[in-house]
Amino acid sequence: MLLVRYQALSFVLASALAAVSHAQTGEGELDALAERLIQARAQVEELQSELDIQREEHKGKMAYLSAQITELEANQEREELRIRQLEQELDKLRTDAEAAGVDADSLQPTVLAVAGNLRTVVEQSLPFKRQDRLSELDEIVTQMEAGVNTPQRAVNRLWAFVEDELRISRENAIYSQTIELSGQPVLADVAKLGSVALYFRTRDDRYGMAQPLADGWSWAVVEGAAEQEQIANLFDALRKQIRQGYFELPNALPALTASQY
Repeated sequence: MLLVRYQALSFVLASALAAVSHAQTGEGELDALAERLIQARAQVEELQSELDIQREEHKGKMAYLSAQITELEANQEREELRIRQLEQELDKLRTDAEAAGVDADSLQPTVLAVAGNLRTVVEQSLPFKRQDRLSELDEIVTQMEAGVNTPQRAVNRLWAFVEDELRISRENAIYSQTIELSGQPVLADVAKLGSVALYFRTRDDRYGMAQPLADGWSWAVVEGAAEQEQIANLFDALRKQIRQGYFELPNALPALTASQY
């Protein structure tokens, strides 16, 4: 719209200059035309200034969006690396189980090492039912060490655990879990988008998302009505089994400072 106005005024200015050069007018008409030219020029300069400002604002927004896209791509690469690590652990379990045969004493250290690696992966991933997943790992190790299950049985359970991790890393769905808001545990519905983003809705209609921090993850409530509606629309779509498509959602990444882009 600003560019159209600018072009229109430029046309008026050019027409007026042409009229001065060619029209045979009286002195009064020339004065009026000169006044119109002055006004038109002032408006052109004002619009040029506004256009320059808008160009700079657009340039800044594009730089910010580019930085955010780069961060999202890096986040996706980290999650893909996590999936590859899980697949490698699965392959290691298969190889070690085949090599160990029925020798429980040689297999148990492998089970402990793999369980420890898996614990690290879970602790660094999205905070989706994290305590349940860690508890399952602890149970596998505890039962093996107590003699309730053999190392071979523990290998089978770890194998199933890795397959579950791979499945949920690709899944878009709604679950219920306890999250922490303002230091208090709160039961909420969570919308998990693969292994990239996690949004929540509490029973008292607070909306928000999991955000990565330097030392882990935190749950942040969104205050804007537009962002709340975006998350509500996501929950509605997933509830209706709409698991693919275009969704506009609040940015789950921390805000970048000017120095970061």
